[in-house]
Amino acid sequence: MRCCMPGVAFVPALLVSWSSAAFIISYVIAVLAGHVKPLVPYISDTGTKPPESGIFGFMINISALLGVITMYIRYLLIEKQNESSHFVRSSCNMFSLCIGLMGCIGMGIVATFQELSVPSVHDIGALVAFGSGVVYITLQSIISYKSCPQWNTYFVCHIRMAISVISCIAFIPTVLSENLFYVSFHQDYTYHFVSAICEWTVAFGFIFFFLTFIRDFQVGTYIF
Repeated sequence: MRCCMPGVAFVPALLVSWSSAAFIISYVIAVLAGHVKPLVPYISDTGTKPPESGIFGFMINISALLGVITMYIRYLLIEKQNESSHFVRSSCNMFSLCIGLMGCIGMGIVATFQELSVPSVHDIGALVAFGSGVVYITLQSIISYKSCPQWNTYFVCHIRMAISVISCIAFIPTVLSENLFYVSFHQDYTYHFVSAICEWTVAFGFIFFFLTFIRDFQVGTYIF
């Protein structure tokens, strides 16, 4: 039986708005303070020096917490829907949740261990956050297709899969900018520009993906 859950739908809406604000506010402060150049800096570069570092760390940690809550509600929603439809294995749903939680842990590491203080730990956290995030949204896209047409429209599924594919492609230069190719990427402006754009693309890909959850959370099932 379907019902309206406006209170639950508020969670992904808050996640999307809060995370967007975290990136934008840190960027604006960093640019105004002269800490980064305005043309496509790396996300981490916008949160390395005070005062933006404190704001960045605080807001990203809150985003990670909201991400955990959103993913857990999504897990419960799929489990409840699956009781009547049996469109996906419960183990697959649990695996998707675990991958998503790993991404949130990576976000917490990025926010706590900032780029200039502990760069190696920060880079590991970033790779975990982006890598797990890409896997999570891909799995959720597949699950969405399996739940059609009863619980999702194909239009929404196509949007989610498009976001997943774009994020997966953009993730590759993001990985290269964090590993052994770090020096060449940061010395060559073209590589820097491309990898920075890809990093922002992946980050906002996650945001737009969670934006599609709002409707699902409004029209779903009783999960509590």
